Amino acid sequence: MPLHQPLLLLTGALLLALLALGLRLQLGWSQSRVRWPHHALFFAVCAGTLLAAVLAQLAGQRGWALGPALALLLAMPRTRPGRSDHWRRALACAGAYGLGAWLAWG
Repeated sequence: MPLHQPLLLLTGALLLALLALGLRLQLGWSQSRVRWPHHALFFAVCAGTLLAAVLAQLAGQRGWALGPALALLLAMPRTRPGRSDHWRRALACAGAYGLGAWLAWG
């Protein structure tokens, strides 16, 4: 199994955790308002997406397909948490990542 495939799975799982934690914070289901775990997951997802794209490209696969997901992720800090643009971009990131991972899988 090429290295990019398990990384795509791991990053996808981290992205799901990021979305779940963000939803929990957004809806006020969390007892704590500490946001550092959300930010740490965000960094891990960005790094994982970039690394998976590079490894897929080196393996001769379509690593470029993860570019839109990475661009949306990197544009995320331009949104404000708690507003609709934040969760809409988060969902767009998830969709772009899913499609990009499927295309880059090989």
